[in-house]
Amino acid sequence: MSGAPLIHPSAIVDPGAELDSTVRVGPYAIIEPGVRIAAGTSVGAHCVVGAGTTIGRDNVLHPFGTIGGPPQDKKYAGEPTALVIGNGNTFREYVTINRGTVQDRGRTDVGDDNWVMAYVHIAHDCIVGSHTILANTTNLAGHVELGDWVILGGFTGVHQFCKIGAHAMTGVGTVVLHDLPPYVMASGTPANAHGLNSEGLRRRGFDASRIQALRRAYKTLYKRGLGLEEARGELATQSREAAGDSAADLGMLLEFLGGVTRGIVR
Repeated sequence: MSGAPLIHPSAIVDPGAELDSTVRVGPYAIIEPGVRIAAGTSVGAHCVVGAGTTIGRDNVLHPFGTIGGPPQDKKYAGEPTALVIGNGNTFREYVTINRGTVQDRGRTDVGDDNWVMAYVHIAHDCIVGSHTILANTTNLAGHVELGDWVILGGFTGVHQFCKIGAHAMTGVGTVVLHDLPPYVMASGTPANAHGLNSEGLRRRGFDASRIQALRRAYKTLYKRGLGLEEARGELATQSREAAGDSAADLGMLLEFLGGVTRGIVR
């Protein structure tokens, strides 16, 4: 590091924090001890970045966020835990992200290039992949896992320990009480599956043959009246018959279904 970060005079930055010289810190922001922030990141006015937080490059934290605050868990007794954020994320106003707990991984993780809108809450020990969109007032309870390219509509609530697979999508006001497989769209209270996220897949470069293979997989999982284990057997056969990207797509779906602990959204 060289030079001094661009820190507003009213901000409070603990001497034990490590900020790259290109980091901007707005008025009345608070940076606690042990925080590390990499090049190009901007911390907005009145933001609080909690102890044990590591933030990568080129992130934008809008005003009034609390990033890396202590977990909202009654078992938490002040243990040193962490939040690790990747690169190129945007966190809009009033976003809250909590550190991990020692009862789990001791760490909350957020990947790269995520778009996190106003009033979103990401609780302790969550794992958020990359390229996700979390619309306004989405709430993730503790220990939730989101795959890459997930889109959660506004007011979505996700129950603790649930997993949402890559490329899945929820509608506005959805309550997710079970694991949501990759590629699937869901909505409702509680959530129900409503088809394949075909348009999202096309926008991400999936060709017609890949989407067709996933349509077949969706019908196997949701339209044939099969139990989860029976459906996994059918999908394993489809995966063996597929080639190239389609085989990889089905392999990811199978891997997700093999790790389901709360049942799947039906």
